[in-house]
Amino acid sequence: MAGRAPLRLALAATNDAERRVKAARHRLEARRARTDTRAWVVKRRERTRHLIELGGLVQKAGLVDLTRDDLAALYGAFLSLAAILKADDAEHTLALWRRGGKRAFENEVGSDGV
Repeated sequence: MAGRAPLRLALAATNDAERRVKAARHRLEARRARTDTRAWVVKRRERTRHLIELGGLVQKAGLVDLTRDDLAALYGAFLSLAAILKADDAEHTLALWRRGGKRAFENEVGSDGV
């Protein structure tokens, strides 16, 4: 029985070392992923950032709360917007929306003191 104690300690030390090495490997892989400059990785990262920004706009507009986070309702609303933009006066509609959005951004920046 007494001979098992050193073995148990050695096993615990090995497990701890394995855990530390695994954590270090994950940190290294994460660092590589953040600094990867291959064209397809950069494009994917840019696309992901763009999608996150779009999701932020949906949240900022209050649509998530207003639809009670109903994805089908949000998708239906986006399809309605797309149908409106397929009409002949799409440029006029876009200009109106753009003006309203710019005003909202400006009011937000002014109210935040940024």
